[in-house]
Amino acid sequence: MTGDVAARAGPRTEPCHGLQGLTVVLTGAAGGIGRALATAFAGQGVRLILTDRDAQALQRLADGLAVSAQVTAIVADLGLDSDLTAFAAAVQAGHGQVDVLVNNAGTEYPTPLADASPDAAVRWSALLDNNVGSMVRLTRALLPLMPEGACVINQSSIWGLTGVADFSAYVASKHAVIGLTRSLAWELAPRGIRVNAVCPGWIRTEAALRSLASMAAAQGRSEAEVEREILSRQANPTMLEATDIAGVFLFLAGRDARSLTGQAISASHGEVMN
Repeated sequence: MTGDVAARAGPRTEPCHGLQGLTVVLTGAAGGIGRALATAFAGQGVRLILTDRDAQALQRLADGLAVSAQVTAIVADLGLDSDLTAFAAAVQAGHGQVDVLVNNAGTEYPTPLADASPDAAVRWSALLDNNVGSMVRLTRALLPLMPEGACVINQSSIWGLTGVADFSAYVASKHAVIGLTRSLAWELAPRGIRVNAVCPGWIRTEAALRSLASMAAAQGRSEAEVEREILSRQANPTMLEATDIAGVFLFLAGRDARSLTGQAISASHGEVMN
């Protein structure tokens, strides 16, 4: 499903980051953080290319975006090489240039070391490939379309800076995203391309709440108790919303962040200070 969509929605953020007219690719657009990022970038007057594997959610998002945004929605599962190749080809054919690539797509589920199920090893490796491998492959595929001055923003997590029991594959993948970000910052600097990562803390999304429920079940505690403990580690002990971190991405994409590359910025209400 591809198509340009111009639909009226609620109030939009006034353009203030110098992004007007740029072409922005956003993966994992239909999820909680993805939706917030799509709305934020749409309010900046960019040409927005959204992708997600959930066709219905992606179309609803595209239909609801602000009238000022030029939006292309392309359904793709970037964990599949065939979909990834087709997506990159569609971006090249339809736009020819990518100024900002936001690698937001990913998945999250527990992978306890004691899991003895037959598919445990496969699930562990699949999560790492989904969260890091597909990010590498898409960045490689779109690199020929990125001019000097372009940037890549990779979605990591505060769990990419710390650790937590029972989520080793997810934690390893988010550490890998930060390592990838730092390596590519050096590799792409001669081409004038910046690469940074954002490390969100606990954000009230379906994925985060599923993880919280898994942690509570594993510990034999209530979800409310685990949530209170998590929030107590933050300087501001309230759960973040997806919209709270959108401005970090807009800043990193804009001209005011031109001195930043290879950075892993924690957006966690102070749970991680680095």
